[in-house]
Amino acid sequence: MTAHALFWSVGGSLLFLILVFRPLEWAFPAKKQGMLRPAIVTDFCFFLGQYLVWNGVVLFCLAHLSRWLDANVPSAFRAAVASQPLWLQAIEVVFLSDFCVYWGHRLQHRWEFLWRFHAIHHTSEHLDFLAAHREHPLDTIYTMSLINLPAFAFGFPVSTLAGLIAFRGIWAIYIHSNVRLPIRPLRWLIGAPELHHWHHDRDRRAGNYANISPVMDLLFGTYRCPDHEPEAFGIEGQPRRGYVGLLLQPFGFGGRGKGSSGPGSGRRG
Repeated sequence: MTAHALFWSVGGSLLFLILVFRPLEWAFPAKKQGMLRPAIVTDFCFFLGQYLVWNGVVLFCLAHLSRWLDANVPSAFRAAVASQPLWLQAIEVVFLSDFCVYWGHRLQHRWEFLWRFHAIHHTSEHLDFLAAHREHPLDTIYTMSLINLPAFAFGFPVSTLAGLIAFRGIWAIYIHSNVRLPIRPLRWLIGAPELHHWHHDRDRRAGNYANISPVMDLLFGTYRCPDHEPEAFGIEGQPRRGYVGLLLQPFGFGGRGKGSSGPGSGRRG
């Protein structure tokens, strides 16, 4: 892709997100918050990093892993999976990936090594559609592997996965947005931003590890959704750092902050 095409691709993506999510955040705000809120430059750098560099790295890794899985999945099994109706494949893929993401996400909050990288995502003190992009690239590779590799391993065709991958990307941005829509009954089935807002609660007692549907949280007792928003997001004791500082933080450069890791951080899985 040429630099000119890349510029229009990234610019078009940002414009799309602003046109879709900013009106929602203005009309149905979960919290009173201006668009030019603190740390927006840091989150914009994460957005650029994802679209310009890290998404390509993630796709490269997934492509190589999927080729290895392709060679090891029996062709008869793959054909049987692909012969199912598309709607059934979609349900199966969503359930499979939600199950894997749920337990993988809980592990991120339990295991110190994984938490080092996942903690970067939780350093956001202001949630909106741009804050969704605050992820360490190694954390992104881990999460995308949980979402996609099990489906590849079971032989689901790429044609089935492509649309769901795109949907999950938009969904991840939606649940981080500063939005609280009046669709309370539906959040038991398909989730809502307020569920994920409580996952980012600073006291770290909340669960809500599921991805698209909260079914896994309901099944395993980690569902939480009070009627109000959390008082504060982020990690207690986390130093304020810019883009480069947050990328280096998991490796111990400049320390990780007294509240960003370790048994005393208040994490509960």
